Order: sequence, then structure tokens, then C-alpha cells
Amino acid sequence: MKTASPESRTLPDFGSIGIGGISAGAILFMAIFLFFWISLTPFVDLTGEATLDPSAGNSNRLNQIVSLSLFAGTLCYGILHPLRGTILQPRALLLPMFGWFLFVSLISSHPMLGIKAVILTVMATINASIYLLMPSSEKQFAKMLAIGTLIMLATAYYGIVFKPELSIHQLSELREPMNAGMWRGHFPHKNSAAAAMVVAAFFGLFVMSVWSRLAGTTIIVLSVVFLMHTGGKTSSAMLPAILILAWIFERVRFLRIPIVIGGVGLFNLFAVGSAVFRPLGDFVTSLGIDATFTNRADIWRFAFTALAESPITGYGMKAFWQTQELVYSGGSVETWAVTAANGHNSYLDIALMAGIPGLAMTLLWVLVLPLRDISRLPPAVEHSHLTRLFIRVWLYLIFNAGLESLFFEGGNLLWFTFLYCLYGLRFQSSATLTEESTASAERPAIHV
Repeated sequence: MKTASPESRTLPDFGSIGIGGISAGAILFMAIFLFFWISLTPFVDLTGEATLDPSAGNSNRLNQIVSLSLFAGTLCYGILHPLRGTILQPRALLLPMFGWFLFVSLISSHPMLGIKAVILTVMATINASIYLLMPSSEKQFAKMLAIGTLIMLATAYYGIVFKPELSIHQLSELREPMNAGMWRGHFPHKNSAAAAMVVAAFFGLFVMSVWSRLAGTTIIVLSVVFLMHTGGKTSSAMLPAILILAWIFERVRFLRIPIVIGGVGLFNLFAVGSAVFRPLGDFVTSLGIDATFTNRADIWRFAFTALAESPITGYGMKAFWQTQELVYSGGSVETWAVTAANGHNSYLDIALMAGIPGLAMTLLWVLVLPLRDISRLPPAVEHSHLTRLFIRVWLYLIFNAGLESLFFEGGNLLWFTFLYCLYGLRFQSSATLTEESTASAERPAIHV
């Protein structure tokens, strides 16, 4: 966020360009935030028959134009920035990984779906790698985060008050009428609303510590109240659980690898494993836990069967769930799971799309590298409010990914937030290494 280097004297100061005294970076930051957190099509009607048509996406021409425009603006900002070398790092991992995704998509039954998904994923990753370069300081980052989050919350509550038929689940909905009465605001589903409110609460804690106690407290209260009305039991339980886990993670260094690697592994073992291995499922049930995980078990069993048939290359990006082969199978596959929108587990979905090699590279990127980056931080940075925010969001989403599909979802606000938090940890670590290697020359480094 605060940058300085010899290069900055020879490159144009793109961040100083703006409108009415507001920098281009701040304008882009807010535009991207609102695009992901509110979207161009809020308050979607879930009672229409189009919600049952897998070919009916929520994308439209305006959405594509705005998305491409924001990407072009962000890329231009990043290229003109002195720290343009940080774009799409670490390339030694990301380029082979995206190359593999493209390969498995090209040999799949639906190559165009896969190519489009890979392009959107690369765009989102590039955007995220530049996003934290836009604020001029940590305080400005907190201020813009607060403003964007308050606008999002105002939109969500506006829907509850003035558009209840479009922001509260109804009995007339064709797909999940059992959710009637649960709040979703301008989000497409109660679960996505619940997850968004958890992240918003993390933002509130950060804002309260760095910029404004009043704004931060307001965000926390509004987020938690909304969360309680979504009926999202998992997210409601995970909010305090992640705060406690992040506190332990921050203070007890030797538990970090067990918490992340062991925790995510055990979480998936008990969740997905209980669906595949009956003895484990019986054990989970004996603990008083719903072993079906809200009817996800059928989906996971079906996904495991499919994965066993193509464990190396998978089925290609976006070339499995809701494809014609599944949806219009004519009853040849005797399970309702063929109609699922996704696998409700990010790790399993990546294995289905890109095989075991794709899953391995993904785990290296989202689990191992952040652990390495955090291990390099000095105490002052490690215990800062900014690092604490990044760690909370990171921990929440790697565990939430065990029950929801969010990895490599180009337009998903949780995926984008997760990405720039990964880059936040990387920037913090890079700044520390730069400071150590250039201390004798007294050259300023990056301070995110």
C-alpha cells in the first residue's frame, strides 16, 4: 500500500491521477469492491423457471463489459505501478498450474467452458495481485473497506425492508422452498449471504482497530445481526470459532501447521470421508453431528465415484457439474446428485476438474505458501492488525471451502477476497525479506 523505490522516480505516478482529488487507485478499488460485493444484478428472483435451467447463467453483456473494463483498468494500473513485478506471482507455480487447467480443459468434453473458466480465473488472480497496491496506506485501505462494506450492508438491509420477496427466501421458490423465511439480502442464496457477513465482520474488526471505532462497530453489529437471520448454521458457528483459532494461530507458532494442514485434512476427512466410508459416517453420527452435512453426502459419494474414473486429468474446468451429460442423463444415473450445481467442496471440485495434479498444485498455493509467508514475518508485522485480517479471512475460507465450492470461481466475491488476502500475506513477507536484504543500502521497501 505504501510504496517507494528508485523506479518510482522514472515511472508515471498513475496513483495520483484521479477525479476531484480522488486517486485512480481509490476509484478502481471501490469500483471493484462494489462489483463483487453487490454486483450489477442484485435481488435475483428465485421463483422463475430459469433458476432450474443449468444453461441460464447470471452473466449478461453489461456484466461482461464492466468486468472487462475493470480488468483493463486494473491491469493498466498495475503495469504503470513501480511494483508491477508482483503481478501474478508466484509465476513459477501459477503458470504451470493454469497451464495444466487449460490442458485438461482442452481434452475435456466441453473445452470452451474450460477455456472461459481458465481465462476468468487468470483475470481474477491478476486483479487480486494488483488490488492491494491501490490504497496509499493502511488507513486508507481501512477507510475504503469500511465505506464499501457499509454500502453493501445498506443494500442488503434495503432489500429486507423494501424488497422482502427478493431478499428473503420464499416458499414459492422452485429449487429450495425449505429455506423460506431466511434472509439473503441482495445475494443469490442464504449460504452466500452468511459467508459474506462473516467476512464483513472481520472487516469491521479491522476497521475498528485501524480507522474508526464507530464505523467498525457498526459493521460488526449489522453483519452479525444479518448473519443470525440467514439461517447459516455453519457460518454462524465458524465466526467465533475462526476468531479463537486465529488467536491461537497467531500466538502458538508450533501449532500453525497442524491447524492448517491437519485441520483442513481432518475437516475434509470427517465431512467427505463420512459420506464415502460408512464406519466413519456412523462415528460422526454418534457424535451428534449430521453425517449428511445437509444432504451433501449424496453429492460427495457421486463425485468420488466419478473421480475414481478419471483421477489424473479430471473432467476439465466447469465441464462436470450441470453439463448435459449429467442433467439430461434420462435417469441412467440413479441419484439426485446429478442435478447439483457444484460439489459443495472446493477441494473435491478441483480434483474433479483438474485431477490429482491440479489439486496438489492448488493446495501448495492456498495452504503451503501462505504458511511459509507467515513464518517469515517479524513479530511487529506478524501481530499487526493488517496481518490479523488476512489470516482470519484465509483461515475462514480454507475451512469453509470444505463445505462450499469457491476456489477458481472467477466472479465469486469470497474467492476474490481470499485471493487478495493471499497476496497480502505474500506482500508482507516480501517486504520483510526486502528490508533485510537492503537494510545496509537504506532503500525503502514495500509496506502493505
